[in-house]
Amino acid sequence: MNRTTSNADVIWRPDVTVACIVPQQEKFLLVEENVRGELVLNQPAGHLEPGESLPDAAARETLEETGWSVELTHLVGVYQWANQDGHFLRFTFAAKARSHDAARELDAGIVRALWMTRDEIAASRLRLRSPMVLRGVDDFLAGKRLPLDTLTSLLAP
Repeated sequence: MNRTTSNADVIWRPDVTVACIVPQQEKFLLVEENVRGELVLNQPAGHLEPGESLPDAAARETLEETGWSVELTHLVGVYQWANQDGHFLRFTFAAKARSHDAARELDAGIVRALWMTRDEIAASRLRLRSPMVLRGVDDFLAGKRLPLDTLTSLLAP
C-alpha cells in the first residue's frame, strides 16, 4: 500500500503522550497504576489534550496522577514505541517538585505515587508499563537535556 491509497479509509495517527521525570534525593517520582488488572509502574504520564501545549500537559498529568505540582526544566527526549495498544510518541520532560497536595484525589487507575531509585526501577523492569520508563531515567542520568524552547506551540491563546 502506498501513501496515496487507503486501507478502508483508515487514518492512522500515533498517540501523543507526555511524561515527567521528577528527581529528588537520588529517587524518581513514579506512579503505580492498574492497567487491565495488572499493577504497573510508570512516570506520571498521559495523553495530550486538545488545545493544550506539551509542557502544560506534562505538568497537568503529573499533578493529576501524583498530587505534585512541578516546574518543568528541560525536554529529556522524544520516544517512539508501539505495543498491542497502539503506537506512541512520548515527550519526556525533566521537572522539579515544587509542592505536594497529599489530600488530592489521584486519577482513576492510579494506586499511589512513590519514589524509587534508578536501581529499584531497573529491578522492577518486568513491572514497567513500557521500556520508555527506564530509558527516560537513564537518558536523564546521562545528562540529556534540551531547552524547553526547543518546543514551540503555535496554538491560539
